[in-house]
Amino acid sequence: MTPPHAYNTSTEFILLGLSNDRKTQILLFVVILLTYLSTLVLNAGIILLVQTNTHLQTPMYFFLSNLSTIELLYVNTTIPQMLAHLLEGHAGLSLVRCALQMYTALALAAAESLLLGVMAYDRYLAICHPLTYATVMGRQLQRQLASACWVVAFIIAIICVSLIFSHPFCGPCCVKHFICEIPAVLKLACDDTALTETILFVLAAMVLLCPVSIILSSYGLILVSLFQMQSVTGLRKALVTCGSHLAVVFMFYGFASFIYVIPRTGASSANDKQIAVIYVVVTPLLNPIMYTLRNKDVHEGMAKLVRKWGLEQNG
Repeated sequence: MTPPHAYNTSTEFILLGLSNDRKTQILLFVVILLTYLSTLVLNAGIILLVQTNTHLQTPMYFFLSNLSTIELLYVNTTIPQMLAHLLEGHAGLSLVRCALQMYTALALAAAESLLLGVMAYDRYLAICHPLTYATVMGRQLQRQLASACWVVAFIIAIICVSLIFSHPFCGPCCVKHFICEIPAVLKLACDDTALTETILFVLAAMVLLCPVSIILSSYGLILVSLFQMQSVTGLRKALVTCGSHLAVVFMFYGFASFIYVIPRTGASSANDKQIAVIYVVVTPLLNPIMYTLRNKDVHEGMAKLVRKWGLEQNG
């Protein structure tokens, strides 16, 4: 075994990015910038609607505004750096900046995973226990559940990042990624990472599988309730709201499982980066679209907000 003093410990990480071709970098810059701006507008719009429209101040939209808050913070943690690196053509991050980005992105991703489980439980209460729903899912419980998602996620993130950066990194550290992603960074450690990888796998499995079990249980009971439902209007509304949530669930957990849980012996870094582009850049944009595409309440709220804004501008 190499003695500790023999390590050439690196204090900087070089991100290799998405492409070395300058024309491709510029094209990616334009596409990602437009996607980023659209993501900001859509998610900020949902938060604004929920805060200003009394008809949308319900548990479902409270949790949806939390989800949009997570998406806003997440894209601002990762995408501005991506854009700067694409524009400059090179990328270098200090160890501290890399650790901070990894911590924030990981915490927000974990918070989203836990929140999706809470949202499934909320839908179960609303559909299966409509008479007691308003009493059970009161404002206090909403805040407690949302706060628990944030607190648990940030605790798990600090454990993971502390474990990763307890290892020495041998320079030069060239990360085959466009962000400080856990698997890509951990590969650069100089010493044995087997124990750390095991702990990270267990934590990732917990963060993913616990909400998934809640989601599967909730929707299993919801399906039973839907088959018994006599109201066609109620059935249609339930299917729309549940369908939006399920689409987001499949997309989020599919990509997260592929990156953090499912073993991928010999998988190429190019494939890792392609998948990462989807969940870092595309998913935060698709989530608000999926939730609002067929949602009449949001459409009406947006129309009222636009009319009110137009009157204020004219006045």
